[in-house]
Amino acid sequence: MAASATPLSLSFFTSSIFLTSSSHKPLSTLIPNNSLKTLKPLTISSELATLPVLSFTGDKVGETFLDLKAALPDTARAVVHRAIITDLQNKRRGTASTLTRAEVRGGGRKPYPQKKTGRARQGSTRTPLRPGGGVVFGPKPRDWSIKINRKEKRLAISTAVASAAENTIVVEDFSDEFEKPKTKEFIAAMKRWGLDPNEKTTFLMREVADNVRLSSRNIGTLKMLTPRTLNLFDILNADKLILTPEIVDYLNARYGLNYEGDDEDEEDAEEEDDKEEGEGGSEVQG
Repeated sequence: MAASATPLSLSFFTSSIFLTSSSHKPLSTLIPNNSLKTLKPLTISSELATLPVLSFTGDKVGETFLDLKAALPDTARAVVHRAIITDLQNKRRGTASTLTRAEVRGGGRKPYPQKKTGRARQGSTRTPLRPGGGVVFGPKPRDWSIKINRKEKRLAISTAVASAAENTIVVEDFSDEFEKPKTKEFIAAMKRWGLDPNEKTTFLMREVADNVRLSSRNIGTLKMLTPRTLNLFDILNADKLILTPEIVDYLNARYGLNYEGDDEDEEDAEEEDDKEEGEGGSEVQG
């Protein structure tokens, strides 16, 4: 396995998604003519990172390793960009709709005579030039969903997690530490772990206990994720990534270099996840 000392860092501020239009170069200057004929195969490497393990009190109790698949630096940005665009676009419900001049109610009578008024001729009060009229080239319901290969989506998530290793710590399971929901105690625990409550933090846990969920839900900069809700947007959008030992083993097994899964089971699981996201109300109208 190839180990990299300085993994590629991917975030919303370094990704090409957020570059201004003036910084983009023409496609002809970025891609030579001879490169369009011969396409290089996608190469996958392994990113090995050492992460500190902290106790609930903030003391370092050991170390663990995160060994995930990762795309090479020259292709990592493109893989992650394609996956994040797919996720964001699939959240659009596509229900935005406007009425054309033929669909607007009324407007059947000519508002005034054609001649001898000194005004511009009008045949209907529902013309797009008048208030209450139709909309020209307005949005209509459509399907915005696009598809991405399952292996490519999994590679994008593993690449993003591997790139965030520098800002990742592992905390022992603290589900039983909260006897009752208390936001103040959760913020105190975050400070013991060296976390700033004002920074965007993502917790990735195997299961989220009720008291933990209730204690953290009032913190606007915090996200609680499980393997079922793991998504690329929250990983890239976070300043700090907090894992548990159980989720580290899950990531190494699920997104490691030696993972061999059943494609049919993965397809069924992803379809269920898409249904849950659709029912969760996180879609964007448009």
